[in-house]
Amino acid sequence: MRAGSAGRADRPDAGEAPEGAGSDLFGELARMVAALSEVQGLRSFTLPYPGLAQRALDHTVMRCLEAGESPPRSLPELWEWCRIRPSDDSLFAVPSSLVSPGTTLVHPVGRMPTRSCLEVTSHGPGGGVAAHARALLGDLHARSGTEERYRQCRAFLARHPVVRQQDRFSPGWNRAVWSRVKSLYGPLPEFLLVDGDFLYCPSCRLPALPRDSAVPVPGPSGTGAEAWCEGEDCPRDAPPRLIREPDQAWVLQRSLRWYLVLPHRTDEAAREALERAEVAYETLAGLLPAYRLRDTGPRTVDIQVYDRLQPTLLAAHLTDNTPLADRTLVVVPDALAGRDGYRQAFTEALPALLRDRLVLTTPMDLVPDLGRARREEKDDA
Repeated sequence: MRAGSAGRADRPDAGEAPEGAGSDLFGELARMVAALSEVQGLRSFTLPYPGLAQRALDHTVMRCLEAGESPPRSLPELWEWCRIRPSDDSLFAVPSSLVSPGTTLVHPVGRMPTRSCLEVTSHGPGGGVAAHARALLGDLHARSGTEERYRQCRAFLARHPVVRQQDRFSPGWNRAVWSRVKSLYGPLPEFLLVDGDFLYCPSCRLPALPRDSAVPVPGPSGTGAEAWCEGEDCPRDAPPRLIREPDQAWVLQRSLRWYLVLPHRTDEAAREALERAEVAYETLAGLLPAYRLRDTGPRTVDIQVYDRLQPTLLAAHLTDNTPLADRTLVVVPDALAGRDGYRQAFTEALPALLRDRLVLTTPMDLVPDLGRARREEKDDA
């Protein structure tokens, strides 16, 4: 797992692990976790293990032997390692310039891939879940026929990570949109059910699981941190909600839940901030929501919205897909931008030539940052 295309170090002496071997293993384990977590009955895997899991286990054993540590003996034990061993563990030694220290690949409560795990896979070979989401959206874009129909479909997906049978008979249901997007949904998987029920977070509306695999009791006793949802950082002032007939519901594919649903709240907040300030904008064509501001003079100013935990990987993504605008405001949730070191890590990971063109901001700071950018342009004129 590398942030750039730096050249390889000289070949190490016999018996020494090559530089970056731990980081590469961390990336391989991330891809394994992301892939296997979609398989029913993960904990019941028996020999022979799936090929990617066996290779990851073999490589972990080799890395442990090189490091003088006792290796995991099975896939379930390796899965547990991914839950408790963070990126800065001596086995991986992933630099903090790549991934934030303390990052694990499996969530300690939900025992499902962490958001950081999915971000790591998307940075790796093949593009991971991000590439899968882009492929699905690209196909939807082609099938929609017009940009407006595609935007309607994308908005529906962002607002409906789970669709219940009764939703299809509610006022305002758009049958044409549903006919175009229903192939992107599937039945609720067994590994996301708890005592036969499906739980979802009241904040992000994404799947949730309690620590003890029991349905939480409504009320204050069920609102603690002993629950996981795919959003991970949602407020815990209410227990997960229930769908008691999971066979009458469908869930959006995970890559789209992560890639499209997660940033939706931030996207809405950013647009609301622009509209309150009467800042004119237009929606750009493309797979993801992006906006171009109007009345910005000779320079083009765009807005892109993300919800990514790892600032360095976000910077790497934007570097590899450099926006064409003269300046792009990269909007992330306020809580993320407020984390210690997030803004600095993002800026330092950008090439020097992009640091003035890509401005990290939040829905709360979007309009003030836009005003500052306009004043700077006037001063430079």
